[in-house]
Amino acid sequence: MYIELWWLLLIPFVFFMLGWVAARIDIRQLLAEARELPRSYFEGLNSLLNEAPDRAIESFMVVAEKDPKTLDLHFALGTLFRRQGEFSRAIRMHQALLDRPELAASDRERAEFELAQDFNRAGLLDRAEALFLKLEGTRFEHEALGYLLEIYETEKHWPEAIRVTRRMEAVAQTPHFKEIAYYHCEMAEEALVRGDLMLAQQNVEQAFAEYRACVRAFLIQGDIEMARDVSAPDKALAAWEQIASHQIASLGLAAERIVKACQQTGQTDYALRLLARWQQEAPSLDVFHALFHLSLAVEGPQAAEQRARDEIEQRPSLFSLDHWLQARLSAVSSPEAQQRLLLIKNQVAPYLKKMGQYRCTRCGFRARQYYWRCPGCQKWETTQARRNDTPEGFR
Repeated sequence: MYIELWWLLLIPFVFFMLGWVAARIDIRQLLAEARELPRSYFEGLNSLLNEAPDRAIESFMVVAEKDPKTLDLHFALGTLFRRQGEFSRAIRMHQALLDRPELAASDRERAEFELAQDFNRAGLLDRAEALFLKLEGTRFEHEALGYLLEIYETEKHWPEAIRVTRRMEAVAQTPHFKEIAYYHCEMAEEALVRGDLMLAQQNVEQAFAEYRACVRAFLIQGDIEMARDVSAPDKALAAWEQIASHQIASLGLAAERIVKACQQTGQTDYALRLLARWQQEAPSLDVFHALFHLSLAVEGPQAAEQRARDEIEQRPSLFSLDHWLQARLSAVSSPEAQQRLLLIKNQVAPYLKKMGQYRCTRCGFRARQYYWRCPGCQKWETTQARRNDTPEGFR
């Protein structure tokens, strides 16, 4: 019994010795590996940490030339070249990897993906497209499809964009119905410009099949109806009015179309009633702007001034104040009164330049023009359909 207890007392000491020996072996191995690494490797790392990519590239190139087997280092160098804008050097680096006959299949796919990115950044889109297409079924497929989509959107190849987007849906198991609907809208507008109303109608119907609440498709549907018979806007008005049932905040995008169609056919009273109702249900700068100018042209300065005064009482803003000043300028005849009103209007003008902008909810991009695809983040339907009525920097 005493012998067993004595052995138990030795167990902690034995484990301590084993751990000490293992640690010594690991330290020796690390020191041996560190001695094998060239000094240029550490200089390159130090340059990267100090945000000096040019010096890092020079140091890593020395290592790569001494040891061609450093595959990961070659990939890292290619990426550095691409980020620095040295696309030709990046292309040569990745092409040299592809020329190696002993390169493993997985590394070959990686080199093709990197080379495709080099071509894409260099503007050689046809070569980039060919390589991205080769990556179908590989671990880089989803990323390659994203680059392909950017290429097709840039070149406005909408059928190819639809095909790639459907493939992305299958690979990632995520819906992209909005994007597909907007590609059909792009093709519908192109067909409408060419006068091919049948093809435009087909694409609008396909857009609705993908995305029933697509505001842009409703707008194009109304444009198609107006192109068919400009003297009978009833179908066009019906299409634009459906926006209220799907995305009421987007009614302002149809306001100018409503005014133009009704003025051409003498239905201005209908347009005034419709826009006034829209402004009550979903107030927006665009609806009020269209309502005010139509009232000024049809009903006269006093009626337009009253509408502007009502807007100020319900939703006070510099925008509505500017419209009231415009109506007053048209109503008064005294030069002195006009001069005073112009003075006030000129004081308001600088602030108006900072308001009335559309804003992307994803990246914050601002513009006075509405974009279906944000120029900042390149995403579809991320821009708010209502313009802000407060100067930027104020709440």
